[in-house]
Amino acid sequence: MSRILFGALRAALVTFALIAASAQAAPPDVSNDRSLTASARSAAAGTAEKLWHGAQDVAIYALGLIGVEYRFGGETPAGGLDCSGLVRHVFQQVTGVTLPRTSKELSRVGAKVAAGDLQAGDLVFFDTRRFAFSHVGIYLGDNRFVHAPSRGSEVEIAQLSDSYWQKHFNGARRLVGVLPALVPTAVAATPAEATAEPASR
Repeated sequence: MSRILFGALRAALVTFALIAASAQAAPPDVSNDRSLTASARSAAAGTAEKLWHGAQDVAIYALGLIGVEYRFGGETPAGGLDCSGLVRHVFQQVTGVTLPRTSKELSRVGAKVAAGDLQAGDLVFFDTRRFAFSHVGIYLGDNRFVHAPSRGSEVEIAQLSDSYWQKHFNGARRLVGVLPALVPTAVAATPAEATAEPASR
């Protein structure tokens, strides 16, 4: 069995586990908000559900890349992925939006999110190279995130509560729901020499 196929199989199992763990999670319920008209409540509920499903789609697509080989500057599963290449590829495939190339640039996109308010699809940032926002991953829910760690490794799931990641956590950003207004559909790629650095651990 190929490593990528094995990774996809493992990702499917993890997906089921995450869905089960977050079974209570659901789109915000605005059906009883009396400050809105019936049509406004209906529209708000539809928008909330669409955004919630979009965030879930980002997380699930990222899970499908577990086992892909790390490659510094890599932007495709076939050629390998680095941390920001992983994020860029996932969002391009799921949302059609082309994100900036480096983790530092990604840290300026979207809306800031508190650690206690993280949702699937949010970006989580870390200082792994002695400068802020030098590493990025995609939050999956249930205190887990998917990322491309460093040379010689593969795309994997990590625990946000792990002492290393806690110590190096820089913050989080939410793109789903705010992305279209803040990011043009075609952002020029940063030159290869300025791509995201690998995480050092």
